Amino acid sequence: MASTSDIRNGLCIKFNHDIYKIIEFLHVKPGKGPAFVRTKLKSLTSGKVLDNTFSAGHKIDVIRVETHTFQFLYPEGDEFHFMNTETFEQISLNKNILDAPDLLKEGTNVMVQINTETDLPLSVDMPASVILEVTYAEPGVKGNTATNATKNATVETGASVNVPLFINEGDKIKIDTASGSYMERVKE
Repeated sequence: MASTSDIRNGLCIKFNHDIYKIIEFLHVKPGKGPAFVRTKLKSLTSGKVLDNTFSAGHKIDVIRVETHTFQFLYPEGDEFHFMNTETFEQISLNKNILDAPDLLKEGTNVMVQINTETDLPLSVDMPASVILEVTYAEPGVKGNTATNATKNATVETGASVNVPLFINEGDKIKIDTASGSYMERVKE
């Protein structure tokens, strides 16, 4: 058992007969009244996100997890297949466990958290950013650049990303996996 002082991002806990991963947390100590911890929890079974407030000192049930590096192999319907880079064991995970499945390119390494009690995968941590090639981009209209104008572009995984007007087909761009937004153009 742990208390609210042990809460950190990425911690897996048992709460309301389900397993949740803490996405965000904030310790709040108001001037009047007891302290509390405001959290945003993501269910690892259904993918739903909920907000919850724990009072200070509240006991939480922590799940022991191991983290392993897996390589993404291929998608098959709603199942995504991964291979452990050390043991070469293959697993398939449902699409709703992944944070940004549309940004996952074959061969990408991800960190998979596995419950040590049941040996079941709990969550997949994507790299902070991915570099993907633009396969389709609408042509930019000249004279439309007074403000930060953007256009829609499709990358090689099929995801749609808003990019600046100077991005063309064939360019490689860096995308933030947490927000799915354009970061920069990559020159090779």
